[in-house]
Amino acid sequence: MTLRESARSIFDAALAAGDVRPLVSRALADIAPPDRGRVLVVGAGKASGAMADAVEEAWGDRITDGLVAVKDGYLAPTRRVRLVEAGHPIPDERGAQAAREIRALVESAEGDDLVLVLVSGGGSALTPAPAPPVTLADKRAVTRFLLAAGATINQLNAVRKHCSLLKGGQLARAAAPARVEALLLSDVVGDPLDVIASGPTTPDDSTFAEALGILDDFGLRDRAPAAVILRLERGARGEIPETPKRGDPLFARVRNTVIGNNALVVDAAAARARALSLTPYVLTRAFEGEAREAASGFVELARAIRAGTGPVAAPACVIAGGETTVSVRGRGSGGRCQEFALAAALAMEGMEDWVLLAAGTDGTDGPTDAAGAIADGKSAARARAQGVDPPARLADNDSNPVFARLDDLIVTGPTNTNLLDLYLLLLRSGSRK
Repeated sequence: MTLRESARSIFDAALAAGDVRPLVSRALADIAPPDRGRVLVVGAGKASGAMADAVEEAWGDRITDGLVAVKDGYLAPTRRVRLVEAGHPIPDERGAQAAREIRALVESAEGDDLVLVLVSGGGSALTPAPAPPVTLADKRAVTRFLLAAGATINQLNAVRKHCSLLKGGQLARAAAPARVEALLLSDVVGDPLDVIASGPTTPDDSTFAEALGILDDFGLRDRAPAAVILRLERGARGEIPETPKRGDPLFARVRNTVIGNNALVVDAAAARARALSLTPYVLTRAFEGEAREAASGFVELARAIRAGTGPVAAPACVIAGGETTVSVRGRGSGGRCQEFALAAALAMEGMEDWVLLAAGTDGTDGPTDAAGAIADGKSAARARAQGVDPPARLADNDSNPVFARLDDLIVTGPTNTNLLDLYLLLLRSGSRK
């Protein structure tokens, strides 16, 4: 098996470990449907359709009604839970309509009912519920600004929660007094409950003042929509009720359970690497930072391993799980994993017996149809031979066309899971040209 084949085999093993069906099945074994009352299933996220399908397999006709919003192309063959497609990462009117219907459904819940909430990454964008005077167009605009500025998911969600009627514990507020069981598939480093899909069923630690501060940190207060600034400023002055906080009685009948996270895929990747006679080295399960800078550090670690001064000996596989970010300064096409791979390709140019793979477990990397890309020590030279200037493309945030030209994109289609990104660098003891 070549190193490229090994890299893909490791990634595929990681995806298999993130299959939501057994994760949901195990979680439901600890949840009792109500003796009386209805079972209402709601949710949102890239993996939430597959989660709903797993719930139907377990509980079948015991489900009374349900609605789950998923990303385009992420449908599952459910019968009792209706799945609707919506826009991601930029929210659209389909998502707004789904959010209204979900809110109305949970508001109908009574004390004897169970509201089962299926949450996975992407849920925040898929169920926009703008709070007046904020409009959907306003939320789209502020989301675009923050994404382009390189905001983390934590920062993005702090702003979105305070412009919403569902996020930041407000779905749980709408469902009271019903019992709420939320199953969460974490796509956030560290699994903070209030950040996964903007924490619709968890106490919210962020505030209106913090959301304003985030816009200030990125220099966006003068560019963000006036309605967003008006709402945040009113909230910071105490003129609008805050999102529900820890200790609020409404959470007495709410339980949030993380059923899967990035550790699952990282551990599976390490096991597969070991089976392929590569010594795995797990750098971190909390990989963050600017993609191109993180790539440079990743490659330097591999250099140390090959020089015999690293934490393990070659042949090895360096593994990291997490999610980097990209500060968009150019006008190109790509995503964090593809930008990471392009920066790494330049950093390891000329190195033999090196292969890097960076891909999202959800099958999506930025606004492209690729999950990520694969690169080696010859990638940059191959690109130049085809008339492509890799450093210029990197400066323009234009990684996708480079790897498309090289036929080195990782394209999985919808994976029906979402457990952050996986970064791999496989190396043998080769020599530099």
